[in-house]
Amino acid sequence: MNTREDRFSRAMLETPPSGIRKFFELLIGHDDVISLSVGEPDFPTPWLMREEAFYHLEKGQTSYTSNWGLLELREEISRYMERYNLHYNAAKEILVTVGASEGVDAALRAILNPGDELIVCEPCYVNYVPLAHLTGAKVVRLDTSVNGFYPTAQQFEKLITPKTKAIMFCSPSNPTGTMIPADELEKIAAVARRNQIWCIADEIYCELAYDGFKHTSIGSFEGMKDYTIILNGFSKSFAMTGWRIGWIAAPEDLMAQVVKLHQYNTICAPIMSQYAALEGLKHGWDEVEKMRVSYQQRRNLMYKAFCDMGLSVPEPTGAFYMFPSIENTGMDDETFATELFQKHNVAVVPGSAFGEAGRGHIRCCYATSVDKIKTALERIKQFIDEKNK
Repeated sequence: MNTREDRFSRAMLETPPSGIRKFFELLIGHDDVISLSVGEPDFPTPWLMREEAFYHLEKGQTSYTSNWGLLELREEISRYMERYNLHYNAAKEILVTVGASEGVDAALRAILNPGDELIVCEPCYVNYVPLAHLTGAKVVRLDTSVNGFYPTAQQFEKLITPKTKAIMFCSPSNPTGTMIPADELEKIAAVARRNQIWCIADEIYCELAYDGFKHTSIGSFEGMKDYTIILNGFSKSFAMTGWRIGWIAAPEDLMAQVVKLHQYNTICAPIMSQYAALEGLKHGWDEVEKMRVSYQQRRNLMYKAFCDMGLSVPEPTGAFYMFPSIENTGMDDETFATELFQKHNVAVVPGSAFGEAGRGHIRCCYATSVDKIKTALERIKQFIDEKNK
C-alpha cells in the first residue's frame, strides 16, 4: 500500500517553500508593518502604459496571441537589446514570457538533463536552485560572499567539470545589488566559450544602475551569443510586477525547444500586458529614469543608516536591495528577521533564504517610500541597540 507521501512527487516534497514568500505571508492582516521584504516597486505602472492596456481592453482585444508573443513587441524588444550590443531575431530568438520567472524555468528545463551540473552564484534569487533541482540536475554553488558578492572567472574555472552544462547569475544582483564588473564579465565569457557551456544571465535589473555604472551583458562579447541565454522583463524597471510580462532571448535552436514548453504550460503571456509593455518600450523611458533616480536617493539613505549602525554592507550599484551583515548582533539571520517583525513591525528577508552564502545577512528592499524607509531604519536601529545592551 502506498504511504501518504507516495501520492506526491518526491521532487516537489523535497522542494522548500520560498523564503521571501514566507515573510510576505506574515504581512497579511498586519497594516502596521513596514515591509522591506518583497522586491516590488512602490510606484504604480506608468499611466501611459495603463492607458494603452485600457484602450485595447475597450476594443475587445482579449484573445490569445502567438505563442511567441506579439511580433510588434518582440521587434521592439530586439531594438531595445541593441542598446547593449545584443542582436536577436525578433521572429525566432525572442519569446515573450509570463514574467522573467517563467523564463528561468523554461531555460533550465530546455538545457538540463538529470546528472548535469549547473553552477549557481550565491546568494541568488530563490527560484534558481529549486527549479534546477526539479530537472534532476546537480546544483554546484559558487560563493560570491568571499569576493564582494560577485563571481570571478577563476571561481568558475575551479568548479567546472566535464558534467557542467551551464553557469547562472544575476547582475545587478538580487539580493545584494552588486554588479559584475565588465572586465571580469569578459573573463567569465572566455571561460564559458573555452568550456562550451551555457551562460544564463538574469538581467531583470539592468536598467536600475547607479553612480554612473552601466550594465554590460555577457552576451555582448565576441562569440558569446551561441552560449548565452538572456532573461529579462518589465516587472522591476517599469513597475509591472502584477502584469507578469518578461522575455527570454537565446539562439534559434534553443528557442525551438523553449517555445514547446511555453506552448504546453502557458500558451502565451496576457495580451493586455503585452500591449502595455510595448508602449513602455516605445515611450516610457522618462518614467523609468524618474524611478531609477528615486531608488538611488533611497539607496543612499539606507546605506548611510546601516553604516552608521556599524553593520558591514556592500554598497549596491544596481537593483533595489541592500544586504547588510547582522553577524555582529550575535543573532542568526532567521532569528533576527523573526524578532524584528514580531517586536518592531519591520519585515526583512533572512539572507539564508538566498543560499548558504547569504547566511548572517538580511535583505532589505528600498523600493518603498522614503518616510517608510526612515521609520523602518529607526526601528532596526532600536532593535539592534536593545540587543547590544
